[in-house]
Amino acid sequence: MNAFRTESLIAEPLSKSLLQHYRTAFLIRSVEQRLLDLFSQRRLNGTVHTCLGQEWTGVAVASALRRGDFLFSNHRCHGHFLAWTDNVEGLIAELMGRQTGVCGGRGGSQHLCQQGFFSNGIQGGIMPVAAGLALSQKLRQSDHLTVVFIGDGTLGEGAVYETLNCASKWQLPLLIVLENNRYSQSTRQEETLAGQICDRARAFDIPAAVASTWDPEVLLETVQELASEIRQGLGPRFLQIDTDRLAAHSKGDDDRSPEELMACRDRDPLTRFARKYPELAEQFIVEAELRIDQAVAAAEIAPEAEIPDQCIAALCDQTVSWSAEHSHTSERVVERIRTSLRQAMADDDRVVLLGEDIESPYGGAFKATQGLSAEFPGRVRNCPISESLIVGLGNGLALAGMQPVCEIMFGDFLTLAADQIINHACKFRFMYNDQVRVPLIIRTPMGGRRGYGPTHSQSLEKHFLGVPDLLVLALNHRLDPALLYQPLFSQDHGPVLMIENKVLYGQRMPAVMPDGFVLERSGESFPSIRIRPQGRAEVTVVCYGEMLREVEGAILAAFDDDEIICELICPSQLSPLNARPILDSAEVTRRLLIVEEGCGGFGFGAEVAAVVSERLTCRIRRLAAPALPIPACAPLESRLLPGSTLVLASILELMQDD
Repeated sequence: MNAFRTESLIAEPLSKSLLQHYRTAFLIRSVEQRLLDLFSQRRLNGTVHTCLGQEWTGVAVASALRRGDFLFSNHRCHGHFLAWTDNVEGLIAELMGRQTGVCGGRGGSQHLCQQGFFSNGIQGGIMPVAAGLALSQKLRQSDHLTVVFIGDGTLGEGAVYETLNCASKWQLPLLIVLENNRYSQSTRQEETLAGQICDRARAFDIPAAVASTWDPEVLLETVQELASEIRQGLGPRFLQIDTDRLAAHSKGDDDRSPEELMACRDRDPLTRFARKYPELAEQFIVEAELRIDQAVAAAEIAPEAEIPDQCIAALCDQTVSWSAEHSHTSERVVERIRTSLRQAMADDDRVVLLGEDIESPYGGAFKATQGLSAEFPGRVRNCPISESLIVGLGNGLALAGMQPVCEIMFGDFLTLAADQIINHACKFRFMYNDQVRVPLIIRTPMGGRRGYGPTHSQSLEKHFLGVPDLLVLALNHRLDPALLYQPLFSQDHGPVLMIENKVLYGQRMPAVMPDGFVLERSGESFPSIRIRPQGRAEVTVVCYGEMLREVEGAILAAFDDDEIICELICPSQLSPLNARPILDSAEVTRRLLIVEEGCGGFGFGAEVAAVVSERLTCRIRRLAAPALPIPACAPLESRLLPGSTLVLASILELMQDD
């Protein structure tokens, strides 16, 4: 299609439906022009990415959708949102930071949520999430579809191609709408984009079509045809919509020449409509302005956005009760994980497992899902080597009310999914004003002592500690994994990162403790383990995960060989951390040793040390691996990672500090 096509705007006579679509388009434009005015008057905060000139994209797509469909949009989302929801009042109040906003003022311009509509400002990252929403529709065997809006600039993001591959292979009911305004912020398309846009979709066997906002009737027909094909189960479709952005990328950052902007305005469909039907255009604008005036007035008297106190309440002062821990099993830890997953899938058909090589007969790199795909066909899915896609699919499934469990084959690969965890899963609940939950579970084996080398043996969990709304848990050999997994499937929760140290998989839970020590479990939702001496402790030792085994050996040696009595605290919930058990013990001993397998700087040990030092006068030492990659050479790896010998030496040093 010629990018500067100027055929007759509309056919005669005007149909009621076409008039209504133009009315919506004029409403969108009037709202966005007012938003720019409000910003210049400093009556709203943040940024405003308008779709002036692109209004027909949202209008045409919304015309082909039904309630029950999903839409996922990007930073330039106002037009899509208004075309779908008609919620002028909620949008304006949102950008003015009011509680009556569609997200209570928390999300602002780029982060909207209502009636199956979601938006996020991260380029490319919304594609896997939209695919997850579409997967939920396919699993439920509905005739609904999901639309995801992207721009031509987004074609530089790898998540786009990961999603195109998966959507095609799984024949997901997904419509990818690419708005081609030929600019990535200020960079011209020809500077950064190779090849043809639609060829990218066709390379994945996804049929692609081209339409434009300059011919609205053809655009309406094209969207209807593609939506109908998707609803018939024919798989995903790709639509390139050529269009013009009449305003700046955001507010005032526009370097285009006056001549180029004049040409864009001259072929703008609303400008051409106003020339041909001035009275109708004036009527639509007057109607819109009246409604906008009322919306602004209502927002100005509405209360400003607030954060409830419980959202920022500290966890570190929650007291806990302790009871004797008697649970033990002849099953290995990996078998207990598999049993927990199997039980959850049997109890709830919303539970879906995603990962690499997790279907039978392989059953995952460490066999945690072995046999489950045969028992629950279609609900255990092998994914490509696309960690961002895997977690993004999980995000979409979670938003749709499913219970996804994503396995990342090695914890080292979490870095490839960090965007989906940090900028999507962990933000949705808050920025959408608690309208959604994200019950996403991410399982991953972490740690060394297996000789897998620098890229498969790291302990990277510290990079995810403290991320808002992310629950980080760690298994250990003294606690049945079911005690951590069962609450995740039975209670309301947000995104969870489950750390499963890979050495644990083959271990069994020991049944007894050595003489002189008592094994206890806390009454927390995700219990801590305490190994308590029968006498008064002199040193508090804190660790988590597989380090518990090494620390146990050290405190027993300290007791037997040096008559030093240690109390050991091993939390399962690393973040957010309830430090009360540690504080209670350290208040008695006034000596604290923190042991972790990963590099110690800026990590779990540093946080524990900070919390304790803020509240107590206490001698504190930290023991961790040095800031080096993990070597493949087994003896060298053993020397780098903290073991019972080093833990014992650190205990002795603490005692000598007197």
